[in-house]
Amino acid sequence: MAGPAFRAAAVRVRVPATSANLGPGFDAFGLALGLYDDVVVRVADSGLSVDIAGEGADTLARDERHLVVRSMRAAFDRLGGQPRGLEVVCANRIPHGRGLGSSSAAICAGIVAARAVTIGGPSALDDDALLALASELEGHPDNVAACLRGNFTVAWTDEESARAVTLEPSAQVVPVVFVPATEVLTETARGLLPKTVPLADAAVNAGRAALMVEALTRRPELLLAATEDRLHQDYRASAMPDSAALVGALRAEGVPAVISGAGPTVLALTDEAGADKVLAFAGDHGAGGPVFAAHRLELDRTGASVLPLDV
Repeated sequence: MAGPAFRAAAVRVRVPATSANLGPGFDAFGLALGLYDDVVVRVADSGLSVDIAGEGADTLARDERHLVVRSMRAAFDRLGGQPRGLEVVCANRIPHGRGLGSSSAAICAGIVAARAVTIGGPSALDDDALLALASELEGHPDNVAACLRGNFTVAWTDEESARAVTLEPSAQVVPVVFVPATEVLTETARGLLPKTVPLADAAVNAGRAALMVEALTRRPELLLAATEDRLHQDYRASAMPDSAALVGALRAEGVPAVISGAGPTVLALTDEAGADKVLAFAGDHGAGGPVFAAHRLELDRTGASVLPLDV
């Protein structure tokens, strides 16, 4: 049986950073942010070439171990076969090991690019199958759902397959991220979580997660209450004390703030009027001076996209 045919022209894929959990929605909520990695892929006659600029340029593998390449290989297997060769160019802007979904971005970029260079790819691997594969590769669906679909996503696993619904955040919401200089590995952060939590804490989180759907989409004035968490952030504080302190300081001032994903980045959800005040918090914490780089971002509305090469 003949394998798939591939396009001769290169394709460009852009994928957004994401923030998972958003406080109470552990392993379920994701928010797509306007900070992007770009990957350009061309099917070649033979071999593998990987070029990297930006984040990870000095540390990431340039062979089959690269996460974009591994994700492409998995997608090509689902699409019916591997191309003879690949040229991959990555322009990375999403910080690594900071809780902004860099691994999800790499996975989504790889599988979307593989589908795009395969003739008939979108029909052979539809959007639901794309999400299922991305979740399988990442191990959970929260970041990959937001990366693929944009906006605010609620993801879950149903009978071994990942699913998600997409909701549009209020236009009044302005995300500000505080990115520290040091990493915290996801495995380290997850290792600090208890196997059981008090019923009262679980009940609080269930209510706050339900409230988050209303707060983030229609009533952002409720976001301070909606972002309260008792399931994971306090348990992880020892691995990121500066981040935990910043979350506490922001919340004490009435700013909805959470640890982004597994951390240590802090995400604040403010509005146009409060953005400058929130940004100023970056210089207020850390015994040796500022330990965070603060960035005001847009909300990403489109998710992973195939773009013209000249954009």
